[in-house]
Amino acid sequence: MNLKVRLSLLAVLALALIAAFMFLHAGGNWSYVLPRRGMKILAIAVTGAAIAFSTVVFQTITNNRILTPSIIGLDSLYMLLQTFLIFAYGSMNIAIVNKNLNFVLSVGLMIVFALVLFKWMFRKEGQNIYYLLLVGIIFGSLFGSMSTFMEVLIDPTDFLVVQSKMFASFNNVQTGLLTISIVGMVLVTLYCMRFIKYLNVISLGRDQAINLGVPYDYTVKRLLVVVAVLISIATALVGPITFLGLLVVNVAYQMFKTYRHGVLILGSILIGIIALVGGQLLVERVFAFSTTISVIINFIGGVYFLYLLLKERKAW
Repeated sequence: MNLKVRLSLLAVLALALIAAFMFLHAGGNWSYVLPRRGMKILAIAVTGAAIAFSTVVFQTITNNRILTPSIIGLDSLYMLLQTFLIFAYGSMNIAIVNKNLNFVLSVGLMIVFALVLFKWMFRKEGQNIYYLLLVGIIFGSLFGSMSTFMEVLIDPTDFLVVQSKMFASFNNVQTGLLTISIVGMVLVTLYCMRFIKYLNVISLGRDQAINLGVPYDYTVKRLLVVVAVLISIATALVGPITFLGLLVVNVAYQMFKTYRHGVLILGSILIGIIALVGGQLLVERVFAFSTTISVIINFIGGVYFLYLLLKERKAW
């Protein structure tokens, strides 16, 4: 089965799940149901595309298939911001109630953090990418500890608001946030297109890429900024989904078995949409909203992560 057929089958499956999500149990109230479900589908498409795209790029840069962009600490920083706002000003302050303002603050802070981190880490020529990952893990642990400390001290009612921020949700996405997210993604993708041609070579490693004429450091720095922006948009839009990128990208690698990143990125995006739409169907139709989609995705992704670790250990 060639690559085009596999991509076509994924596209058909994604469309079938979207159709099931849109029309299942609609009850004839099309004017009420379809716009609201359409908003969820748009949010799912944006989130799935952003996380899948950024994870493929990040794993290619790091040359490691068990890493995700969340290792830099952006998810932990998002939760630290939400917890601090509620800890300092209460759950009814405008930065929490106004979702547009909260989105701008979250995306802005995560992007600024990423830019400062990259600027600091790459101030010396030829700095090792794994040193950046180590520093990212340290910052992520620090942000997580600070969030936990404030969560212990806040009012139980306010903690429920913080808890709602811990898990991704597609139920209350606003049109304004979707518009900003889509525009941001389009601009970042257009900027990134000039570097996509280098990914096939970068996957061979730093030395090989430089020998083949790729401006490695220049390209990697800009691709890391693209990754940070995409993850920031996805996290601020619906909340953190830690293992989604790891899950969908590794499934894409197993399914396509190719070095061509155009195919891998498109396949990962389709698998991400399938996973999120299928997960949301389970949340709404099977579990009756008793759980969240991030719990399902993180559970499956966590099990798959352990499988990958054991597989790599056995191969080693």
